[in-house]
Amino acid sequence: MISRMTRYDFLVFHAEYNDFLQKLRNVGVLDVTQPEEGIKETDELLQKMQLKSAITSTIEHAKAQLDKTDKPAARKQKSFEEALALVREFGKKETEIATLKGEINTLKALSAQMSVWGAFSPERIEALAENGVKVEFRSCPIARFNPEWNGAFEIFNNGATTFFVRVSTSTIAADEMEADTVQLADRDYLHINAEIAEKENELTRLETELKQFAIDNLENFDEVLLQVNDRINFENVLLSTTHAADDTVMLLEGYCPDENQEELRAMLDAEGVYYESHKPALTDDVPIKLKNNAFSRLFEPIMKLYSMPNYSELDPTPFIAPFFMLFFGLCLGDGAYGILIMLVCAFMMRKTPKEKRDMLRLVMCLGAAALFAGILTGSFFGVALENMTWPWLAEIKHYFLTDANFKAKLGGYSPMMVVAIVIGLVQIFFGMAVNGAKIIKQHGVKYALAPIAWITGLLGTGACFGLPMLGVVIPTELNYFFYGLIGVSILLIVFYNSPDGYKKPLGGFFKNIGGALWDTYNMATGLLGDTLSYIRLFALGLTGSILGSVFNQLAFHFGDMVSVPGLNWLVTFIILIIGHLLNMFLSVIGAFVHPLRLTFVEFYKNSHFEGGGKAYDPFHKLSVEK
Repeated sequence: MISRMTRYDFLVFHAEYNDFLQKLRNVGVLDVTQPEEGIKETDELLQKMQLKSAITSTIEHAKAQLDKTDKPAARKQKSFEEALALVREFGKKETEIATLKGEINTLKALSAQMSVWGAFSPERIEALAENGVKVEFRSCPIARFNPEWNGAFEIFNNGATTFFVRVSTSTIAADEMEADTVQLADRDYLHINAEIAEKENELTRLETELKQFAIDNLENFDEVLLQVNDRINFENVLLSTTHAADDTVMLLEGYCPDENQEELRAMLDAEGVYYESHKPALTDDVPIKLKNNAFSRLFEPIMKLYSMPNYSELDPTPFIAPFFMLFFGLCLGDGAYGILIMLVCAFMMRKTPKEKRDMLRLVMCLGAAALFAGILTGSFFGVALENMTWPWLAEIKHYFLTDANFKAKLGGYSPMMVVAIVIGLVQIFFGMAVNGAKIIKQHGVKYALAPIAWITGLLGTGACFGLPMLGVVIPTELNYFFYGLIGVSILLIVFYNSPDGYKKPLGGFFKNIGGALWDTYNMATGLLGDTLSYIRLFALGLTGSILGSVFNQLAFHFGDMVSVPGLNWLVTFIILIIGHLLNMFLSVIGAFVHPLRLTFVEFYKNSHFEGGGKAYDPFHKLSVEK
């Protein structure tokens, strides 16, 4: 359900405004209303946003330094400036490491370039030059090199290029040649490699220091991020304030849940703040705070995948929770898969933080629904239990909802297909009832009479004409009651689908007739299509069971083809594991996606879900200290 909200308007003297906001944030229950045109960003706000981005990036880099076994140290008591200095120090260390890596890469490239010349002494080359012996380092394509060049000595070739030196003296002239002169470093590759090794040791030391720095200060980084978010939120509230009376008075408005009004009013009365409170109008953009029981709360993430409800309608979460759970179970359709899902979630529950366990509880509920569907149909790991001859099954297997047990009794229709259609009709009519309740909440009872008449009329028609087709005998008095119900429903649908039209009798008459015809067309075309959509519950469950059975047959078939004792069972086991894991993976995807479709299309359409609500986000203090 949606928590009721009260709108508050505050009038505060400008000199006391900052202090008022600090106390309002400490209470932490008011969702401040932002201007319709949005918050205009200032230079100060932009600077805070840039700082937030930099800190967030630092936290990501710091977490990347940690292994799974590393546990961050407890947060140290630091002021904002001290914690921010630690963030900047981490950045400097990262920059130092990046610079060192760049230097190492440059040296490695230089080493590769110099390694072709081998080990030599640049000093001796210079000494030779001083004594009239000139040594030039050259390279050219291998096809162009001539070993008979005067003074040329090949050093190395890589299959495409020849590297050689040319020696010339005052008495030995070198031939003219087409070759490039190679510029050498001031040291050979052995010295360069020694420098690389030294820098790599330094890099290892710096990376070890960075990792330890991350372990010691990650909690401080998180805290300083919260403090920056606090400052951004405070700035946003300041920018959401309306200035009046030449900036001497500040106007602020927001929404508070009714269950939190007492603590808010206690602070306001203690500070002597002038305020007005009133219930919001249907047209107000009221923040949404959901308040559901433990079961329904598990399904809130699924509901939020589409949209939050708006304040004027009903929270659909409690309505979709049991249906979604049932739909998942029918689509997966195998009890053994449901057991595996529950066991995996139970194992992961022990290693998952408490605040993140709700998602595992949701998946466990879905696994329980699959187990229920498996028991209902007698399907476990693709094995049809009704075909088993185990003694303990003899007394119960005729209860399984299978074609062999119930198809003949249902006029030749598959029992699970009938179940899927019945469940679909139940959800569709339930959605129509939710729509009626929403209209009553938003506009009043008279506006909901025609939508409710559609429900009663369709149900009365189904009971009056459908039940006899199934062999059900209806007492005459009850039959007359259904006729009367249908008649009243038709009158309301035709003549009262637009109550306000009766203010103009002639125009209202034709408006209602036209509205009734249009509604009848939509109902006739939409109801059939919506109902048939639920056949997917039967089709997906059947597909998963068939695939599981196919993998069972393949496993035992290929196992029988292996004549080596023991190896045949290994082959069978491997095929069973791989096959059922693949089938389970595909089935789980389908069992999640298709119930989403049924919920967001069929149910939401028939319940006339509007959505568009924004989540309740109170102005509150995030950090431990300012």
